[in-house]
Formats: sequence, structure tokens, C-alpha cells
Amino acid sequence: MPPPAVPKKEPIAGVKNLVAVASGKGGVGKTTVAVNLAIALKKLGASVGLMDADVYGPNVPVMLGTTEQPYALDEKTIVPVEAQGLKMISMGLLSPGDKPLIWRGPMLHSVIQQFLRSVRWGELDYLIVDLPPGTGDVQLTLIQSVAITGAVVVTTPSIVALADVRKAVEMFRQVNVDILGVVENMSYFACPHCNGRIDVFGHGEGERMAQTFGVPFLGEIEIDPQIRIGGDTGKPVASLGEDAPGGKSIFAMARNVAARVAEVNAGGASAPSVQIL
Repeated sequence: MPPPAVPKKEPIAGVKNLVAVASGKGGVGKTTVAVNLAIALKKLGASVGLMDADVYGPNVPVMLGTTEQPYALDEKTIVPVEAQGLKMISMGLLSPGDKPLIWRGPMLHSVIQQFLRSVRWGELDYLIVDLPPGTGDVQLTLIQSVAITGAVVVTTPSIVALADVRKAVEMFRQVNVDILGVVENMSYFACPHCNGRIDVFGHGEGERMAQTFGVPFLGEIEIDPQIRIGGDTGKPVASLGEDAPGGKSIFAMARNVAARVAEVNAGGASAPSVQIL
């Protein structure tokens, strides 16, 4: 008796590429990378949406500097908020304040389905999805529900963070989602006094991990106070342009992500590792 057919995962109407931004653990700056990636792609000429799927810690509205609430045209159509040139949806806009969400798997599944299918995304070159850390219910719902172009895995150089990267990479591989590559966030600090490079959390582990798994290394993002300040004040570094402090590495990473998306769409093999300095 043949095995049951696997249901086809339908793409989102009008969305050319869905890119999931993931991490094996919290605290590596995944949302910072997702927000700045989305804005950098927009600055590079693409039409971009940002879906905040981290329903327990929805920080995207803070980073984009908006408290505007989306509104419903009807029972099946939600109009997303626009901020920094992005179309955006987040549970942080629907349930603002300090009250925690205490939800089980089926409730998470429902809200992710609504974000994917009920939001009027329109025509987008990229829909960036900021996933919660780890490998839980939200990741499973996304993977089972929609065709994903590929995943960007964010880490820091620390050995502890990289131990969890393995789980994220293997999760996507087990469900046949392409790994676009690994981003090493908080990679190094450029001393403003001596112009030297200080490897606060170690060096090179992200690239070595990418090589171990045979996936591209999409670049290093430095530790820069302006990246943190930008996220805290709703003015992400990428919105200030490529020449802003911390902007060069973010835009380089965004270009590598766009190149990998094009490569995956063309059916090509994994690109070689790329070192961004």
C-alpha cells in the first residue's frame, strides 16, 4: 500500500519569496537581524513584508517604532501596518502591554495561519518571517503550512550558541527547507580608539559551523552601539543607510541573502562560504 500523499504547501498569493529567520536559542539578536535584513532589502529596491512570528516575545513593533494597530476589512482580511517602508504584522500590535500570552499549540497554529493567509500582503519580493528561538510549535506550523524559500540561521560566535545552531539547521533539513546560510551576529567590536578588532565572544565559530554543515556563511555583523540604539529607539541602523555605523555589514549580509534566494530559485547548489569583513 503506497504511503499517503503529503499535502502540497501552497505559497502566499503575491509573495515571491518567504525567508524564515531562525535561531537555536534566544539572545543572539535574531530579531535585530530580521528587522535590519528586511529594511536593507527594501533599501536595495525590493518590496518587503515582515511577519513577527515570535508571539511570546513580539519585539518587532518596538524596533520599527510603531504602535499602530492593523485593522480588519472583513472576517478574512487583515490590513498590515506599514513602518519603515515595510508591511508588518505582529502580535505585539494586537495584544500590546505587559500581559503575557499563555497559549498552547493549537492557539499558536491558529494565529500563524491568520498571519500567513488572512493578512493582505499584496505583491512582495520578500516576506521575512521572524521566528521564535528554538524548534517549537510555531516553527512546525510554518513549515507545514506554507512553501518556504529558505531559512537564515542566526548565531553568535560563542560555543554555547553554536551548539543550538545544529538543532535549527537539522530541523530545517529534516523537512527539506533550504538553508540560505548562517549569520554570525555580535561577531566583533571595532575599538574606536585603537581601530583594533576585539573578539568579545570568540571568532570564526559561525563560519566554521557553516562549513561543517556545508551551507554558506552569509556574513558577520559587528557589535556596534548604534545597532542597539537603533533597535531601542525604533530607528534601525539599516534605515539610516549603508554608510551608517554598523550598516555596511548589514547590507553586505542582505545582498548575500538575496543572492542565495536567487540561487535557490534557480535550483542551484549551495554557494561557497562568503567572508564579510
